[in-house]
Amino acid sequence: MPEKPLTIATYAAGASLAAITLVYVFGPTFFLDDEASSTRKKGVVGLHNAANDCFINSILQALAGLPDLRIYLIRETHRRKLDGPEVYNVDPERLSLEKRPMRPWKLEGLQKGTVTYALKDVLDKLNERPIYRKTISPQSFIRALERAFGTRISRQQQDAQEFLQIVTERLCDEYHAGSKARRQAHKLGISITNGNTVCEKQELVDQLGAAVAEAAAKVDKAEDVQDDDPIPEEGFPFEGKMESQIECLTCGFKPKPAVSTFVTLTLNVPQKSSTSLNACFDGMLKVEHIDDFKCEYCRLEHAIQYKTKELSRASAVETKECLQSDISKLQDALEQDPEKPPEGVELPDLNLSPRRRIARHMYISSFPKVLAIHLSRSVFSVGSVSTKNLAKVAFPESLPLGGILNQKKYKLLGMVAHKGGHNSGHYEAFRRQVQPIPYSTPHSFGADGVYS
Repeated sequence: MPEKPLTIATYAAGASLAAITLVYVFGPTFFLDDEASSTRKKGVVGLHNAANDCFINSILQALAGLPDLRIYLIRETHRRKLDGPEVYNVDPERLSLEKRPMRPWKLEGLQKGTVTYALKDVLDKLNERPIYRKTISPQSFIRALERAFGTRISRQQQDAQEFLQIVTERLCDEYHAGSKARRQAHKLGISITNGNTVCEKQELVDQLGAAVAEAAAKVDKAEDVQDDDPIPEEGFPFEGKMESQIECLTCGFKPKPAVSTFVTLTLNVPQKSSTSLNACFDGMLKVEHIDDFKCEYCRLEHAIQYKTKELSRASAVETKECLQSDISKLQDALEQDPEKPPEGVELPDLNLSPRRRIARHMYISSFPKVLAIHLSRSVFSVGSVSTKNLAKVAFPESLPLGGILNQKKYKLLGMVAHKGGHNSGHYEAFRRQVQPIPYSTPHSFGADGVYS
């Protein structure tokens, strides 16, 4: 990514042990709730901070400003209600056949989406338009989360990024468990809904406006045309895929990339007075060179050379035939798949294989609809107390990611910032007001600003 600093917005020094930037992409254009002519603050529902819950409240407020997440929650809850409980009940016989059997109560919670329902309920309340000052309690969601994991949420650590990671991973697990249950029910001949029901569309209109509902329906139609799956799934909006690719600088061989999924990205903030979000991404996505690596392709080539020398020295007919057979198998493996050595061929000792220099780089192969970025500011050193990196980080309102041919642009929708030191402080949330007509207005940069 370019080194040119981004100056659209700057996050001041003292920001976050766990600064989280939430951005949005791949959806309809949402109007911003910001009337330039009004000097009165819009009514916003608050959250009680009863027991040092700022790390929980700030994350919930940030999540409440994500239309894509709310659309997903509406669809997922409606789908589960229409499918009926028999689809998501735990079958003991099928559970016993799993490679890694899970406890029945835990699997039942995943398939029934207990945290999904609880999060939808609290986000709906946070997006109400109160005519007076109103605050609600997050305890219902916290209790649902504690029941899902069978443990209490500690107020000692108070890490907003860790809480976001737990919530998003749980939602992702519930989505995949529900999707698996639906596919299993479909195989058994149970009728499964594909969404887009009348009640679902009506709730989308009520919660997010008619324009958002129509745009979401258009996206669904485009996805359904490309997807031949009998049960179309739009996926969890936070889930993306990351690939790690290595290349031998001697032979140019590239093995299959290692694929991993993510729901949040953690970027380390460079230890300098000021930097940019691009520089933080470069720290993760830059090309890294590694020495003394055992390349599979080079190892097979070395084995062919080794056996060719033995063949020139061999005198027995059986030995020559065996070596020629091994060389032929090794050459076939080089052409087909160097990562799978041929069976029955004894390779030279691994210590004798040549050591190569490789280049390794990571890239996002599947972009999520909602990208959550964690700026890690913790500085750990042996024998001393951990400290907080106070570097200023400049970040844009519109974030382009990807290559020239597959570039995606994300729009900043919210931020969670931490004030204080490494071991204490307070979390604050900033979210863009995204409201449906008649509250919305195209004047997004008025006197009151776009965040509240």
